[in-house]
Amino acid sequence: MKVKNKSLKLSSRRWLQRQLNDPYVLEAQKAGFRSRAAFKLIEMDEQLHLIRPGMNIIDLGAAPGGWSQVAAAKGAHVVGLDLLPIDPLPGIAFLQMDFMNDDAPEALITTLDGPADLVMSDMAPNTTGHQSTDHIRIMGLVEAAYDFALEVLRPGGSFVAKVFQGGTQAELLARMKRDFKSVKHIKPKASRKESAEQYVVATGFKGISE
Repeated sequence: MKVKNKSLKLSSRRWLQRQLNDPYVLEAQKAGFRSRAAFKLIEMDEQLHLIRPGMNIIDLGAAPGGWSQVAAAKGAHVVGLDLLPIDPLPGIAFLQMDFMNDDAPEALITTLDGPADLVMSDMAPNTTGHQSTDHIRIMGLVEAAYDFALEVLRPGGSFVAKVFQGGTQAELLARMKRDFKSVKHIKPKASRKESAEQYVVATGFKGISE
């Protein structure tokens, strides 16, 4: 399907055309998911069994709510956070705030009311088009999310975060391998082929020694 509206910018027409022809967008609409990103989490969960009923899960960068929906549908207790608002979702507590604000971690911990079994982050900064700059910026978010995860995860818990092409920086990857039993990089089929995104998935949190 081609978009013929000439009043739109070329980049907007390309984005809209890609959306209209994207099978995951169509499937998300049929399934009632807020975004195609839901299928990325579904695929990772099918591979690694990340989500189980009764788990406490924190969803960073939650808007528009696709990942939170998947987790809640599997019976998890979910607390989501994002700069952007989302329409209410059943079984999901949502905080509209900047994760990088000093008071965000405490707000998440208070709302969750107990240790987390999974911290997942689909956060990403606005891209500049300069690959090395974009990589540094997203890794800053990943590192902040990881430091937070170490504070709230119970032993055996998991951490999932979006990274860009090039994967996780060596120093952070070494920390993950020390703190978790298994660390993998995954590019779900639902990620667009032209996208540089992939995900780092760390499972089997060993706990932090005092």
